[in-house]
Amino acid sequence: MSALQISVEHQRFRLAEVFTIARGSRTHADVLTANLSKNGKTGRGECVPYSRYGESIESVTNQIESLPNEFDRMSLQELLPAGAARNAVDCALWDLEAKLKGVRVWELAGLPVPKPQVSAFTLSLNTPERMRAAAEKHARCPVLKIKLGTPDDMPRLEAVRAGAPESTIIIDANEGWSADIYQELAPHLVRLGVSMVEQPLPAGSDELLGEIERPLPVCADESCHDTSSLPALKGRYDMINIKLDKTGGLTEALALKKQALKEGYRIMVGCMVGSSLAMAPGTLLAQGVEIVDLDGPLLLAEDRDIPLRFDGQVIYPPTADLWG
Repeated sequence: MSALQISVEHQRFRLAEVFTIARGSRTHADVLTANLSKNGKTGRGECVPYSRYGESIESVTNQIESLPNEFDRMSLQELLPAGAARNAVDCALWDLEAKLKGVRVWELAGLPVPKPQVSAFTLSLNTPERMRAAAEKHARCPVLKIKLGTPDDMPRLEAVRAGAPESTIIIDANEGWSADIYQELAPHLVRLGVSMVEQPLPAGSDELLGEIERPLPVCADESCHDTSSLPALKGRYDMINIKLDKTGGLTEALALKKQALKEGYRIMVGCMVGSSLAMAPGTLLAQGVEIVDLDGPLLLAEDRDIPLRFDGQVIYPPTADLWG
């Protein structure tokens, strides 16, 4: 048996439109692809380094390149912390093992054959007028995810609801509200039929969610990374958003999903803005969850040579040529 050969590529994908959240705007998705080769086969995994978690292209590259040339998925959990670097390598290991054994990843994981899932479509933060126009353009989408997180969000939300009267709306505040702002907005969220609000308060203010009324489900994003996050969420959140770049790969993500369901949390599976390669493992994780948000490729102007198949908002599992 040969040793693992590891390489890392920095790749950039143009976005179809400027993507804005409460923290800023971007025109490209900068991703890292980990390539793990052994015995003539190569597995791939993609991650999106995120400055919110102290990550950069350089730091994540260094983490991946620091790995020894022999390890497996279990030992990887100790070699790297939860985060983007471990995600890319973990997903590449799953892909490599599937190729070496001539099976699909879901067979390795003991999961049922994955089925197509309906994904939310994200509208980025903008003026009320532009957000209404975007909502009208995508009004046939079953689920719209709205990026908010400023003190002046009500006109934006009213505009989106007017533009897409039939869509289910979920909101991502990206830690942008205070407890006072959230309490002021919450009745209006209910009035406008918002079905869930994601991370309304900064992660360090979670305790406040246990002290105020939650008239609609509240989902933890920045506050939930891996299974070790769950104890601090009790009584404060109703749902968790599982993202591979936070858990550090599919291995921990599957464990987090299992434990969270056992503890009574509702599940959302989300993503960073990345290519089809980043979403592919998420399609396995997304089976049977309440909210799927794997629309990253739909926000891109360019994608992998062999992309995921989308039919409107329906996302299909990857072919073996892409991943797994």
